[in-house]
Amino acid sequence: MQPKSPKLLEDIRDAASFIREVTAGRTLQDYSGDRLLRQAVERNFEIVGEAVRRLAQHDAATAARIGDYLKIIAFRNVLIHGYDLVNHALVWDTIQAELMPLLGEIEKLLAESTTGKP
Repeated sequence: MQPKSPKLLEDIRDAASFIREVTAGRTLQDYSGDRLLRQAVERNFEIVGEAVRRLAQHDAATAARIGDYLKIIAFRNVLIHGYDLVNHALVWDTIQAELMPLLGEIEKLLAESTTGKP
């Protein structure tokens, strides 16, 4: 793992954990109707995607161990550049289906970064 990788992984974990925390106990209807919540979630998904993009740039081998890392980067690009195309249901589905598996992968990589063992 490259020296910058643990910091990027920490950034991913922090942003993804924030999303999980602020959406806990919420519904798609809550999410769709709360602009502040949507913007906070989207911003943190942007951080996740940017950190994954930087990780891929600096440590392709580690990034490749994150499932669908290219999809994560593409999602970030839509949120930033295609803000008018963002589908609230798609973002919500991503939270529900993809966030916990991503956090699990990141936790594993971070644990390896401290022990040096896969």
